Amino acid sequence: MPTDAELEAEIVRLKRELNAVVLAHYYQESEIQDLADFVGDSLALAQEAAKTRADVIVFCGVHFMAETAKILNPKRLVLLPDLAAGCSLADRCPPGAFQAFKEKYGDAFVVSYVNSSAAVKAMSDVICTSSNAVKIVSKIPKERRIIFGPDQHLGRFVAKQTGREMILWPGSCMVHEIFSEKRLVELTVQHPDAEVVAHPECEQAILARAHYVGSTKGILDYVVKSPKRRFIVVTEPGIIHQMQLKAPGKEFIPAPPDNGCSCNECPHMKLNTLEKLARCMREKTPSLELPTALREAALAPLQRMLEWS
Repeated sequence: MPTDAELEAEIVRLKRELNAVVLAHYYQESEIQDLADFVGDSLALAQEAAKTRADVIVFCGVHFMAETAKILNPKRLVLLPDLAAGCSLADRCPPGAFQAFKEKYGDAFVVSYVNSSAAVKAMSDVICTSSNAVKIVSKIPKERRIIFGPDQHLGRFVAKQTGREMILWPGSCMVHEIFSEKRLVELTVQHPDAEVVAHPECEQAILARAHYVGSTKGILDYVVKSPKRRFIVVTEPGIIHQMQLKAPGKEFIPAPPDNGCSCNECPHMKLNTLEKLARCMREKTPSLELPTALREAALAPLQRMLEWS
């Protein structure tokens, strides 16, 4: 087995040889974040994928993120270190079931969270991320009914922020739905000077106890700017690496789930490793491919998101 240093050197070399860009989500392992050309949340990664000049896009995230990059870049090679890196939220919204759900509400305007399959995106009028969901929904004509999916918790948060009633698909994220309110309260008692920062995919009882609710990028920006020195972080703990880099000297405490663990990692995000990253670049596989008709149908709502953002 090569050492981490050898793998890192190979990845840097392959980036040059392939004219590749490595994009990584905040929830990736810190070693991958440090090697990436760009680290961000779903909106920033989609924007970066849309404007890249690289010949090869290596996406260190989960399947729907690499799919999004392929939709935006049909002629570029898009690699994902592990094709099994899925998303519980996307999986809980099967295209056939979503189509039937959509048909019950006639001409309702469909807003789909980016954490969805290409097939669900293709059924949508516009895509959103947690960073821009409030802005996107605010642009929809007041007279239109809105279907929002697949994350019901984000949908309720956006409805509260915008004052718009929305028909919610009953989906949720396995990482964000199992944070324990009881254990969060215990942490706030242990650290009364700490601020609670939470992702809007969390359940409402958790969000009610947060000092700030926002996307991963929003949370990162908040803790950097805040005069507070200690934070309880209620999202996937991979973001803490960037927090420590951008706000050294501050303390970040990962909120625990209700399952005995000390933190709440996404098992799908963590499937990507340095070894898999080096191998996929070396072998140029696994790559993302989409049928042309599906890609073109999913492209229009993604482009609308980028325009409205």
